[in-house]
Amino acid sequence: MDFLAANHLSGLFIGFMTFVIIGLFHPLVIKAEYYLGVRSWWIFLFMGIAGVALSVCMDDLLWSVLSGVFAFSSFWSILEVFEQRKRVEKGWFPRNPRKK
Repeated sequence: MDFLAANHLSGLFIGFMTFVIIGLFHPLVIKAEYYLGVRSWWIFLFMGIAGVALSVCMDDLLWSVLSGVFAFSSFWSILEVFEQRKRVEKGWFPRNPRKK
């Protein structure tokens, strides 16, 4: 972390990691809806609450910010799970044949 601060790269690192975190949540939402349906929203709620707790407990600003990004990406995924169900109904994504 000293390297990032010394070279004024903290902002770029936070931006990059935000991009990565959001990018990881996209397929996670798709898989969660496919296998668990919209009831998977509880998982994202608990992940978001855990991210908020981590963010508040962190002393280091960098990790606190990244925990906050993780938390609010989790909260946003709750909405996306319900939107994903609509996308599946429209035929944009495959429906799990084993799910009723």
